[in-house]
Amino acid sequence: MTKKKKEIGLAIVGCGTIGRIRGELARDYPGVGWIGLCDVKSDLGEKLKTDTDADFFTTDYKELLSRPEVTAVIIATDENYHMDPTLFAVERGLDLFIEKPLATNAVESKRILDAIEDAGVDAVVGYTQRFRRRFLAVKERLITGQVGDVTSVVARAFMNRMVPIATLARTQDRANLTPMVVSGTHSLDMCMWLMEGKSPVSVYAQSCDKALGKYGTKDGTFGVFTMDDGTIFSMNISWALPTVWPGSVYGIEVGIVGTEGIIDIEDTHRDLVLASEKAQGAGYAPEGFDPGAPRHVDFLTSYPPGDMHDDQLWGPMREETNSWFQRLYTGQSTPHATAADGHRNLMLTMAMDLSAREGKVISLPVTPEQLMA
Repeated sequence: MTKKKKEIGLAIVGCGTIGRIRGELARDYPGVGWIGLCDVKSDLGEKLKTDTDADFFTTDYKELLSRPEVTAVIIATDENYHMDPTLFAVERGLDLFIEKPLATNAVESKRILDAIEDAGVDAVVGYTQRFRRRFLAVKERLITGQVGDVTSVVARAFMNRMVPIATLARTQDRANLTPMVVSGTHSLDMCMWLMEGKSPVSVYAQSCDKALGKYGTKDGTFGVFTMDDGTIFSMNISWALPTVWPGSVYGIEVGIVGTEGIIDIEDTHRDLVLASEKAQGAGYAPEGFDPGAPRHVDFLTSYPPGDMHDDQLWGPMREETNSWFQRLYTGQSTPHATAADGHRNLMLTMAMDLSAREGKVISLPVTPEQLMA
């Protein structure tokens, strides 16, 4: 029996890079019947309103989320400002898409999760890489037992330092904007999703800050988790690579070893290289950010949301966004990260940071209050 379709009245809170991408995709989705926008920067919001032919714009998220047309909300503000609009949307019983992380404060994250679960609203978190074909193929092989029981996982993420510099430039509240909380969370989420059913019981990590300490963050964090069944998981990230590094944002490698096989994932994007006498500009270039040096080599397809063709974005963020619209419109099952996944990811990334600060093994689980003490 075909499920009844439910037209979507969409509110987007935050009209920056990601809010714009998802707004443009919403404009083209036939199940979205109304679009409202909010941003504290009126020029940014008004431009997106024009470009997407949106129905409404305001600088006040409460005004937007109180509109009777709204049935679903995308929270696309800067990382530090998710809690207030999210809780207001939950109070109204609206379906939610929250850009990662759920919050940058563990206590706030738990408050958001509790509110979502108490209200029973459908809420997902933006972990875009789950929607790439290669990772979906790996997930299916693990579900069907192709490598037996997973015994060890190793993940390595290398990132261009343009990401942390641009991220930190937007705020002075930098205490929790670490490599793991902001960016390593993507690789961690992927590995935890691929190891679904296993729970970490301890973590030991170390960090360094020789390159990015002056910006108020770490260069990288390397850690090892032990899972409840003895599986070991190595999660390593450096987001301090030079601005001329050819990756637009990041490259990762993941190895998954099981009792009957192995899956080895090379996702560094070095299989598609552009070298040109014309400068390529910054891979990740928010408004007003100058990388300070030209880039003449580029690893194509290394921008996580996807790539532009014919004025349209093609890639995992298109798949993720349209899949969420389909989830709302038809009730279809999707591989989105849940709010519980998002909160777990924040707790684990912050536990790695805590271990690195204290120089000792941290037993898991920890409470939000322990992490924020």
